[in-house]
Amino acid sequence: MTEIIINLETVNPIEFVGVNNSKFDILKKRFPSLKILSRGAQLKISGQSEDVDNASIKINQVIKYLERNGHISENYFARILGDEELGSLSAEEQSSGDVLVFGPNGKVIRAKTANQKLMTSISDKNDITFAIGPAGTGKTYTAVALAVRALKNKAVRKIILTRPAVEAGENLGFLPGDLKEKIDPYLRPLYDALDDMIPVDKLTYYMTNRVIEIAPLAYMRGRTLDNAFIILDEAQNSTDLQLKMFLTRIGSNAKAIITGDKTQIDLPKNMKSGLEKAERILSGIDGIGFIKLDESDVVRHKLVKQIIRAYDKAQAKEEQDEEEVKELRRKQRVE
Repeated sequence: MTEIIINLETVNPIEFVGVNNSKFDILKKRFPSLKILSRGAQLKISGQSEDVDNASIKINQVIKYLERNGHISENYFARILGDEELGSLSAEEQSSGDVLVFGPNGKVIRAKTANQKLMTSISDKNDITFAIGPAGTGKTYTAVALAVRALKNKAVRKIILTRPAVEAGENLGFLPGDLKEKIDPYLRPLYDALDDMIPVDKLTYYMTNRVIEIAPLAYMRGRTLDNAFIILDEAQNSTDLQLKMFLTRIGSNAKAIITGDKTQIDLPKNMKSGLEKAERILSGIDGIGFIKLDESDVVRHKLVKQIIRAYDKAQAKEEQDEEEVKELRRKQRVE
């Protein structure tokens, strides 16, 4: 007779045993010859040595899956344990395929389009990734999911999310409140993405303890960001000097994703976006990857794709008209 104790301290014990012990009942049914007791964050298992060892291996696989993803369905739970009717879960399936992270209540966050999957692959292979494309293509959402995944996998110790505090064609005037209340409106899209991926209580803990930090781009100056996953969102609204400043903040064991839409630059007319120059001079550097998303990646309302096409067509026409005017003026000067 062998007896072992398995700790569940690295995962949510309730997520392991399931609602009304639904998953725990699956576990006991899978190993009927063993005596399995659940006590808080511990499992006590006793029985024949070979059966105990087999159960221990399977349970630890479940624990690793939970550590990585935060949630496991009853179906996956049974398949990792080796359910004969459902069939065992393959190693590829246990890695969750294109699933990036599980959000609250088991919400599955995955790369939905070919370019989003490519963005994931490029980020995995490079320390700095530029994701450039129009609104609604999932650039920011995918980037935040990759950061949350890295944090859950303990690949990094913290997440830093930043944006230039630039008004989108509006003069917002004086904003009341403390510093956080003044800048939060600019950073709201990042909060929205985090809300989808991390339970409220845990997100509050992370924010309070600066495990997750959200700040304007200007506040990055002078810092060295080690052991972090860093996201610069709306990078088209950063100047050349600001983007250079951000890129030179990246420290050891750090990854960064820079997202931007070159068609939505909100900088004053006398300022140039640093994103275009960065794309031009940094392409080809080993460790820096680029992914361009397009209208095929839009995952919002179906009309968004048509809106993007209409604006792109109009912009192309305007550029063509400008070139024709320039050419006409050039000919007039020659004559």
